[in-house]
Amino acid sequence: MIRDFIAIDFETANQQPSSVCSVGVVMVRGGQMVDSFYSLIQPEPNYYNYRCQRVHGITQIETDDAPVFSKVWQQLEERIADVFFPDQELDDMRYQIATIPFVAHNARFDEGCLKAVFRVYQMDYPDYRFYDTLTASRRQFGQSLPNHQLHTVATACGYNLENHHHALADAEACAAIALFIL
Repeated sequence: MIRDFIAIDFETANQQPSSVCSVGVVMVRGGQMVDSFYSLIQPEPNYYNYRCQRVHGITQIETDDAPVFSKVWQQLEERIADVFFPDQELDDMRYQIATIPFVAHNARFDEGCLKAVFRVYQMDYPDYRFYDTLTASRRQFGQSLPNHQLHTVATACGYNLENHHHALADAEACAAIALFIL
């Protein structure tokens, strides 16, 4: 059973995986949700596709003054280090952070976004380990659910997902699912 992990969810501005426009993160330590982080992000490339915007409701006006991904990730690394490695210097923690597994619902999407945006900003990607609650849900529930979408699986795990497609709300639901089935 995974008891320490980081649940993560991205929303994108367009079809490019690097176009993350928001991130939600929930840090779980000892099986308890202990911290969370949310930020809007100025996407790269910086344009909004109607379909994506319709899903999450984030507009270019909201992200025009948002920080770029590299700045957001720096803030997030500091938060993660404070939660999992208190009293240690961040510079020493960058690759230790990579030892903490990430969890996402449809991890291929979120991991793909993370790798793409790391490439865009020419950041060294430390090979984060991802677990997928979508795959775990299919194993756990099989055909007993009508589908394995995040909100359906969250309900099956006893979690009421409100504000679906808000990155933090989705990360919280993912953390609850992971605690239930991983």
